[in-house]
Amino acid sequence: MGCGDVARRALPVLTRRWRVFALVRDFDPALRAQGVLQIRGDLDRPGSLRRLAGLAQAVLHSAPPPGEGDGDPRTRRLLAALARRGSLPWRLAYISTTGVYGDCGGARVAETRPTAARTARGRRRVAAERLLRAAGRKGVRVSILRAPGIYAADRLPLDRIRRGDPVLLPAEDVYTNHIHAADLAAACAAALERGRANRAYNVCDDSALAMGDWFDKLADAFGLPRPPRATRAEVRARLSPTLLSFMGESRRLVNARLKRELKLRLRHPTVDDGIAAALQSQGTPPCSG
Repeated sequence: MGCGDVARRALPVLTRRWRVFALVRDFDPALRAQGVLQIRGDLDRPGSLRRLAGLAQAVLHSAPPPGEGDGDPRTRRLLAALARRGSLPWRLAYISTTGVYGDCGGARVAETRPTAARTARGRRRVAAERLLRAAGRKGVRVSILRAPGIYAADRLPLDRIRRGDPVLLPAEDVYTNHIHAADLAAACAAALERGRANRAYNVCDDSALAMGDWFDKLADAFGLPRPPRATRAEVRARLSPTLLSFMGESRRLVNARLKRELKLRLRHPTVDDGIAAALQSQGTPPCSG
């Protein structure tokens, strides 16, 4: 459900183990070439979901909530459709967000920390997690994968650097966390295989750096000017509310459960590894300045 970039990266592993179906709005030849059976439907149109009833033993759910409101009717409709014949899947992995924790003041955050989402976007994810945990109490082995900033060679915020968007002064900066899209895809497959019941996992790499340092690393690697530093008040006057929301939360995620229980070995354990891989994939030598 939600066959976007991360789910597609997981397909090579999933298709070796499972017969894979994908819910799509329009048929995609690329999915067919990977052996995926496509079902036309839309989580915003409940009547289009009838074929999902009793279909799956396992579900990878990466469809986001709607862009407004505090709930997630898409997840509610999905669970209702899956259970229509009285038979829910026995495994489900859901890609959530670490935004469910809200601002933690730079503290180290494990999965046992209560959710305290401050943004509407985060509250919608909390609502989705509650719906899925309720399904978990009915026998579905639910694994919730809380992902921070997802990046890859084709998912880097270089345009933001080129625009000259400011970042916060070091004294006002926030801690940020990251995961390479390939590692998140591997975590999805691992959760369907080894995830524990009604269990949340911080799916992040081993980096914990300030947001400004992340953008400085990218700028240096790709030969771009470093972003200007500014006070929070100055940044507020120049950036969109969405970008500002990411600058209002600070946390350092703990990923021990990811490694211990899902037994995931990160291909890109730090953002430095991921940036080096991005440069290599583009045939670009790293900048030394």
